[in-house]
Amino acid sequence: MNPGIPPAAPNIAAELRRRAEGDQQARQHLLRTGEAGDLFEVDAENTAWLAAVVAEHGWPGYMLVGDQGADDAWLLVQHADRDPAFQSEALKLLKAAVDAGDAPPGHLAYLTDRVLVNSGRPQLYGTQYAGTGKALRVQPVHDLERLDERRAAMGLESAAAYDQRMQTTYAPTEAEPPS
Repeated sequence: MNPGIPPAAPNIAAELRRRAEGDQQARQHLLRTGEAGDLFEVDAENTAWLAAVVAEHGWPGYMLVGDQGADDAWLLVQHADRDPAFQSEALKLLKAAVDAGDAPPGHLAYLTDRVLVNSGRPQLYGTQYAGTGKALRVQPVHDLERLDERRAAMGLESAAAYDQRMQTTYAPTEAEPPS
């Protein structure tokens, strides 16, 4: 992270923030109602906009959009599943940004897993889950024995701690009946 360094493109950072907030609102609607609503339209618009930004400026890392903007750009590309070619290209650019210290390694871990899972391959970092409620499960992971080692190298919490957080957030247990 680069706290205190103002982004070179504050207008892009502000638009990333606006779009990330819309992304999260659409996903919260889905979680609350089970209905996608405008989720697919939001994702399509965000993907097209981010692809244009990337084409003009490269990956929106810390130097271009600041810490929050880098987080927001990552969130939008994570949800660009309907454009796997863009996600794969963004993965290459994100890797270069991480190598240059311009983006966090955790973003690279999540996007790597997303691209792998979306192409039918086992993930490396155990960040991607499928299912809902009590059926929420981590997608297949390559070399489970070294999973926590790989996660630690990317600055991620242990797989067990992450799984607990995922289960608590997305598969809450049913409330106990009143006595």
